[in-house]
Amino acid sequence: MKKTSTRLADGRELVYYDSRDDVVRDAADRRPLDPVATTAEIRRDPLLGDAVAIASHRQGRTYHPPAGECPLCPSRDGRRTEIPDADYDVVVFENRFPSLAGDAGRCEVVCFTPDHDASFADLTEDRAALVLEAWTDRTVELAALPGVQQVFCFENRGAEIGVTLGHPHGQIYAYPFTTPRTALMRNSAAAHRAATGRNLFDDLVERERAAAERVVLETDEWVAFVPYAAHWPYEVHLYPRRRVPDLRALDDAARAGFPPVYLELLRRFDRIFGEGEPPTPYIAAWHQAPFADPERDDFALHLELFTIRRTSGKLKFLAGSESGMSVFINDVPPEAAARRLREVASA
Repeated sequence: MKKTSTRLADGRELVYYDSRDDVVRDAADRRPLDPVATTAEIRRDPLLGDAVAIASHRQGRTYHPPAGECPLCPSRDGRRTEIPDADYDVVVFENRFPSLAGDAGRCEVVCFTPDHDASFADLTEDRAALVLEAWTDRTVELAALPGVQQVFCFENRGAEIGVTLGHPHGQIYAYPFTTPRTALMRNSAAAHRAATGRNLFDDLVERERAAAERVVLETDEWVAFVPYAAHWPYEVHLYPRRRVPDLRALDDAARAGFPPVYLELLRRFDRIFGEGEPPTPYIAAWHQAPFADPERDDFALHLELFTIRRTSGKLKFLAGSESGMSVFINDVPPEAAARRLREVASA
């Protein structure tokens, strides 16, 4: 992998990740951009104890532009975009409309491919491996920033999820705090360790492997399963077989084994609802240990992949119980979801 860092016209950082060492990236961003001005701040909820990002400047962000005006495509034919070069493999840049900025953190955009009409599932294994290297490198770089406590790499896919740009891309958030979801997992792991002397994540994975009915696929390096208490209609958790706290700690075998497993899961997701259905909307989320956690080695890196589509033409909405009380109601039994995801395996 070759890494080339540069700056956009308004001072934001942009990093090219190339699979070839001989690629030269020297195109300059010549757009007349004003410096980025944000209103991002973090406020604490005194009742729940969690954090809320207030970011009113995001109201003006780009919203569903036509393909010919996509800001994530390469700059070509006289049209200048967020990526100055005429082509790229994988590129990461600071978000122009960040939810977190300055002392409140940092937000980055990850473009997986220059092909506007592709999806992550269309990538080659080599390109998926390059994306993994980019996620890992950004975790390393962002972990070194003052105040950053946790890095979250994720992809939102589909208008139903709320995506405002159709180009295949993901995001990375560097939080100045431990997120509530991670804190809950950490507390559960600590309680399990105190009660049993064992690691909660290890026990969970082994229980699913032993039961087998919710396992979707398994290799020497990775295991994917629908969790026993899945929140979403179709939800898969992907774990490396050797527990590590974050992307930085994956060994070479796990890195080499990731692309075929992840691409297969994404392709199965697009086949869940049958032929002729539109692409399945999903969220793919990497869970990594907070950097300052003294028990971080007890945490297990894993990827959560889920869709809000519960059946053909119908979405799972977070209504009263879910939004008001954080009590999920799932219409699809996890065992049925796992069975369907095995049925749609690639031939």
